[in-house]
Amino acid sequence: MGDCNYSGFYKNTKPAGGVMARYNINPRMALKANLIYAGIGGNSAENTTKFPDGANWKFSSSVIDLGCQYELNFFGFGTGEATYKGHKRITPYLLMGLGFTYAKAVEPESGAFTLNLPIGVGVKYKVKPRLNVGLDWTMRFTFSDKLDGLVDPFNIKSGTLKNKDSYCLTMLYVTYDFMPKYRKCNN
Repeated sequence: MGDCNYSGFYKNTKPAGGVMARYNINPRMALKANLIYAGIGGNSAENTTKFPDGANWKFSSSVIDLGCQYELNFFGFGTGEATYKGHKRITPYLLMGLGFTYAKAVEPESGAFTLNLPIGVGVKYKVKPRLNVGLDWTMRFTFSDKLDGLVDPFNIKSGTLKNKDSYCLTMLYVTYDFMPKYRKCNN
C-alpha cells in the first residue's frame, strides 16, 4: 500500500515465508518474534488516480521483516488439565508490535531500511497438546516512503505515518510448544 497501490490489499500478491518463535506468557498472552522474507510489487497503471506528470510506475521488491508482536487471546488457550479454567483449543487474537523492514527493489534498483508497526488479527488452534496451527493477517505500517522506490510523486507533505508505504502479510503457520507447560515445585 503506497504510491503505486493504494486501492487494494491483495493487488500484485507475492509469496512470503519465514520462521517464528512464540513465548506464552500465560494462556491469554504471548510474545512472538518473526523473521519473514516476502515479495511486494505494484503498478500505477492499474490505479484510477494518475500521477501529476501522467507517468506510470512499476516496481518489484523483496522485503525482509524482523519483528516482535504482543498477542492477546480472546480466550485462554490450552488443553488438558487447563480446561477446567475455561481454556479453549481455538482462540482468535489481536496483535501489535514493533519491527524492522529492509526492502530491496529489483526493478528499479533501490533500497530502504525502516521501522514498522504491525497491527493485526489471527486465530490459532491447538491440534495436539504441543502442536498448533494458525492464520493471521497483519498490516505493517512503515516510517518510509521508499519501499516502492518512489518518493512523494504527489508532493504531499509527509507526517509520522502520513504518506508512508505499508504492506500486509497473511500467514498460515504451524508451531510446536517446546517449553514445559507447568513446573512442579519440589519443596
